[in-house]
Amino acid sequence: MVELRCFLPVLFVFGVLVILPRSSVAYTDCNALSNTTCEECLRNLSCLWCQSTQICIYYPVQTILPPHSLCPLDLARWGSCWVNFQTLIIAISVVAAVIIIAILICCFCCCKCENIGTKRFENKMDRQAEKRKVQQEERKAEMKTRHEEIRQKYGLTKANPYARFENS
Repeated sequence: MVELRCFLPVLFVFGVLVILPRSSVAYTDCNALSNTTCEECLRNLSCLWCQSTQICIYYPVQTILPPHSLCPLDLARWGSCWVNFQTLIIAISVVAAVIIIAILICCFCCCKCENIGTKRFENKMDRQAEKRKVQQEERKAEMKTRHEEIRQKYGLTKANPYARFENS
């Protein structure tokens, strides 16, 4: 998502630079602008300039890209005279692929890091449980030795605790 935020201002500025100079120009017939310059033709946003034939035609909006019979993609210009459709398609494809790969890598890393985090958490909890178990065993052993000392002090060390009462 960071990559997209970086490209949005660039796309906005490019769009403003492409559209702003044409906003004050009166829209004329594209066919009348044939055999002129590319800049004159492209002042009208609905026009397409073909570099090889130097004709200015209406952009075929029925098809997304102009057909090869009308003008080859590497010689077609729209929006700006220095950008052809072939370069534009390649650039957009590369940018889209980079964004998709970046998103996939982020998703993979986040899932992997999340799993690593839970494994770390589980390991930490296991270590703490083991530590508590060891401490409990130590306390149990301490209590047992204390009880044995008390039994020895009062003479209750025989196997049968009721043996003392039987002797009296």
